[in-house]
Amino acid sequence: MDIQWDAKSLIIDGHRVVPAMGEMHYSRIPEAEWRGELEKMKEGGINILATYILWNHIEEVEGQFDWSAQRNLRKFLKLCKEVGMAVVIRIGPWCHAEVRLGGIPDWVFTKECETRTEDPVFMELSTYWYRQVFTQVQGLQWKDGGPIISCQFDNEYHGHGSYLMSLKKIANEIGFNLPFYTRTGWPELASPIPYGEMLPLFGDYADGFWERSIVEAAGDYWQAFHFKSHRIGADMGNLEGRKYEEKKVKQEDEQYYPYFTCELGGGMVPSYHRRVYLYPEDAYSMAVVKLGSGSNLLGYYMYHGGTNPEGKLTYLNEIQNTIATNYSDLPVKTYEFQAPLGEFGQKNPHYYTLRKLHLFMKTFGEMLAPMDAYFPVVNHQPKQGDDSFLRWSYRSFNDSAFVFINNYERLQNLTDKKNIQFNVCGVQFPQKAITIPAGTMAILPVNIRVEDIKIKYATAQIITRERNSQGRMQLFLQKLNGVDAELCINGKTMKRVKPRGEVHPVYQSELVDVFLLTDEQANHYHMEPEPTVKATKVNFRKVKEAGPLRTITIGVSKVAEAPIDADFNDAAVYLIDVPSHEGLLDIEYQGDVARLYANGKFISDNFYNGRHFQYGLWRLPKDCTQMELRILPIQKNAPIYFPREADHTPGEKVITVNHLTK
Repeated sequence: MDIQWDAKSLIIDGHRVVPAMGEMHYSRIPEAEWRGELEKMKEGGINILATYILWNHIEEVEGQFDWSAQRNLRKFLKLCKEVGMAVVIRIGPWCHAEVRLGGIPDWVFTKECETRTEDPVFMELSTYWYRQVFTQVQGLQWKDGGPIISCQFDNEYHGHGSYLMSLKKIANEIGFNLPFYTRTGWPELASPIPYGEMLPLFGDYADGFWERSIVEAAGDYWQAFHFKSHRIGADMGNLEGRKYEEKKVKQEDEQYYPYFTCELGGGMVPSYHRRVYLYPEDAYSMAVVKLGSGSNLLGYYMYHGGTNPEGKLTYLNEIQNTIATNYSDLPVKTYEFQAPLGEFGQKNPHYYTLRKLHLFMKTFGEMLAPMDAYFPVVNHQPKQGDDSFLRWSYRSFNDSAFVFINNYERLQNLTDKKNIQFNVCGVQFPQKAITIPAGTMAILPVNIRVEDIKIKYATAQIITRERNSQGRMQLFLQKLNGVDAELCINGKTMKRVKPRGEVHPVYQSELVDVFLLTDEQANHYHMEPEPTVKATKVNFRKVKEAGPLRTITIGVSKVAEAPIDADFNDAAVYLIDVPSHEGLLDIEYQGDVARLYANGKFISDNFYNGRHFQYGLWRLPKDCTQMELRILPIQKNAPIYFPREADHTPGEKVITVNHLTK
């Protein structure tokens, strides 16, 4: 298949597409689980996978390359090809990814060179790294029939564009030859790169673990819940306190490139000082807003959580007590990220809600891609929690349009919006003004043609279309909770239409059946019913009270430092029976930090934020019959942000332990 791009979108074999891209770090997933997790991603509507290739995961010790087991990139890429998943590789040399030193091995910092610059020594080391990566990808590039369609150089770089161009030159000379290349479109480069050399990709997050503040809803993340014409998120890459002003974008940054994202927050990992708690609505709302703001590729970071692999010399998590990339203290093991797919492949609620967006993008992408975005609410400067107007936009081409609605903002109590009518492409609808309930996020069709029908408008969300086994086209809409479904099709207006399931259409033409689904039906469209989760109690007992409290120190980045291994000698200790080597262990607890051990080995950790601590029991050693849980107590007035869902009363306790099976 031929892949091209222009200022609007990717073009595959002459057809415009609007893909969904999900980040999963292959080296943070055990090799035996790769296929199953890739298949879940594909079922969730992801058709491009993005993955960092982390230098210190592969060459932690200088000259010793480890491409084995869960670090086996070549095997992973071949598996992506087998399941039909395109791949974007992000090869550094610096990646971040909340990894120690941003993924650059410790030994590089002994070479007396300036990293992430055109320093000849660093360039030589980067060449050496890229050559190793190429040994894994050779023969698996798109031109060879492989899955790799693109490559990103470095990450969140704010220096001179010549550095990125030098990395691309090295890669091309080695043999990288891909349909397109990317870079993060934030922060702004000190000097530009030539047009067309790398597509700038953008993003937004609902909250950030890196925020220095320890209060709720800090920062400018609220802007991610407003439709806007500019692409750079207000808090993107704000690791060093740099603020990126909203301004007219330069040619090399936006207007001649398609609007793609690579870091739309699928969740967020808690740091020690900031225990962010994300909601499923956060990711779904931001995705609707990005589509409605003109994006033609939604790339989620992360889409799948993971677990840091074992290090040979050190732990591989980001911490403050290092020479570089020391913005925050992150968990040692877990990189769960509260993502659509969790650390152990759990399907979280936003896996399902985002999936219906991906169905829409796949089936209506060719229609959506050329549409420009328009923002009807003019001359309005919103503020955090602004509830004075309905947030909406539309995208149109000729007389066809999609209307995007977002009456949601994280941690803000937006109200129902009354007396709402839309006027788009000369169509005013619905016939009488309606109320848009709080929390509503939707995409409505205007003058959309499917075979022999024209939907003049619908106050129901458009989901997908497909042909049935008899060759008839079937169009699926979703009734919005609290909104009467009014459909105007082929000149006929139908009011207060009720869902009849997939069996009974609400409208039929000679060629098309139109169905109206419930929210639940839309979220699980064409999916096998999930088995019921069974929870059985697991025996546990406390065998040691917590000892003296540690002194919480402030690190070099001026936020609280996480406990170290030795601190857990004074933790409260619980013994937990292993109920099985299948299913999930689910621990409801309260405390500061918890660690789990199997046969004396540290296997998982959790920075308490009110969510349960889970572990995939299939990863345990087969001879493990009992686990040890160590919990450090919460301290009074600790310099830590705990969300409203967390009980931050001083102390610790285990409330219940369950075995979750299907």
